[in-house]
Amino acid sequence: MKTCLIFFLYTTILNYCFYFSVSSSSTPLLLHLSHSLSTSKHSSSPLHLLKSSSSHSSARFRRHHHKHQQQLSLPISSGSDYLISLSVGSSSSAVSLYLDTGSDLVWFPCRPFTCILCESKPLPPSPPSSLSSSATTVSCSSPSCSAAHSSLPSSDLCAISNCPLDFIETGDCNTSSYPCPLFYYAYGDGSLVAKLYSDSLSLPSVSVSNFTFGCAHTTLAEPIGVAGFGRGRLSLPAQLAVHSPHLGNSFSYCLVSHSFDSDRVRRPSPLILGRFVDKKEKRVGTTDDHDDGDDEKKKKNEFVFTEMLSNPKHPYFYSVSLQGISIGKRNIPAPAMLRKIDKNGGGGVVVDSGTTFTMLPAKFYNSVVEEFDSRVGRVHERADRVEPSSGMSPCYYLNQTVRVPALVLHFAGNRSSVTLPRRNYFYEFMDGGDGKEEKRKVGCLMLMNGGDESELRGGTGGILGNYQQQGFEVVYDLLNRRVGFAKRKCASLWDSLK
Repeated sequence: MKTCLIFFLYTTILNYCFYFSVSSSSTPLLLHLSHSLSTSKHSSSPLHLLKSSSSHSSARFRRHHHKHQQQLSLPISSGSDYLISLSVGSSSSAVSLYLDTGSDLVWFPCRPFTCILCESKPLPPSPPSSLSSSATTVSCSSPSCSAAHSSLPSSDLCAISNCPLDFIETGDCNTSSYPCPLFYYAYGDGSLVAKLYSDSLSLPSVSVSNFTFGCAHTTLAEPIGVAGFGRGRLSLPAQLAVHSPHLGNSFSYCLVSHSFDSDRVRRPSPLILGRFVDKKEKRVGTTDDHDDGDDEKKKKNEFVFTEMLSNPKHPYFYSVSLQGISIGKRNIPAPAMLRKIDKNGGGGVVVDSGTTFTMLPAKFYNSVVEEFDSRVGRVHERADRVEPSSGMSPCYYLNQTVRVPALVLHFAGNRSSVTLPRRNYFYEFMDGGDGKEEKRKVGCLMLMNGGDESELRGGTGGILGNYQQQGFEVVYDLLNRRVGFAKRKCASLWDSLK
């Protein structure tokens, strides 16, 4: 059936007709992301939020380098991730899941549901789901089953499912009588056991049949599920691409800048499926006038692209090459492990929606901090007492005049540098005033030490966290294997697109 979907794009109302088929037009589909802090009345201090987010960013990053367990990472901290609402099966109720570009599986809690050691965890935004009557198990011989079990051969999986040997040899295990075995995943501070099912997925004006997902009845310290947007076959974009390539071959999001402000975290951030960009495209915030000032605005709103790196060991990551970081006018070259993927699958920088803060190898991080401190530390007193409490460093006590050097990320490619807004890398807040300490303004650099290069070998070299992505539309062009960044007013973009 053909369904009409109206989008209000840019400053002009454009009417599109959306056809859900492989030969459909390139009309995008708009969804909204909500920050996990927006679902609860958080009253935590800035120090507590920083410490919590930095701790979980570190745990998630180090999970990528755990060599003895399945290397599929999970967003693990309320306050560091974004939620997407999906409807699976005939039930009209939606389930809220973390959006995660660092994994390739969609899973959610199913009734009856037990979460071990979840007493200190925030309540999930939606209750555990019940499987609908239309849900069917995935067979042991399905490629999806093999993907859920880290590419274990289907013959082994069907043997576990008690499929007779003659059926295994003749390929006759592809029935519901021999379902895909339960699979286990371990994460930075939790784990789960789930079963693979297939059912319909409902998005606004779109229904996808035979959508594969994990149903978890038991988890450890993980009460909320995940919508994997990584590069694997089980991810949401990959499954969309089977039914409608233009929806699954590209997507983008624009995270509203919040700085942990309770009002701003409640603003929705747009997620756009089927987002394609070409050189002739008009950008939000540009104008048809052609004076010099307008040309400069257009440049600022254009996408800056960098190529995705291939990584057979971690195929679901969106890895890119970081060539260096500039602090002010000084360019600090990145080490080789951030510029390329080595033969063991180590290196590169993962563009990740599920990690809060950017993580860098220790030596490179220290060089960046040293340069930053040489400029800020000579003017402002170091807030040494605040650093252990926040998990961030360096921090400074600020006076009324605050001068912070510009920070630019230099990615591989021609003119592929991204200048971060100051609020994306320098967080200012009030500390003290509790009767013990004088209330003072503090500012902290929002980058993190990921550890020594020797500890990172074979794993991700660094991570570009979602905090540094705020205020940009980040497009994942899967067809052309590139990631793009364009400066945006994300709240205004949501208002114009909806």
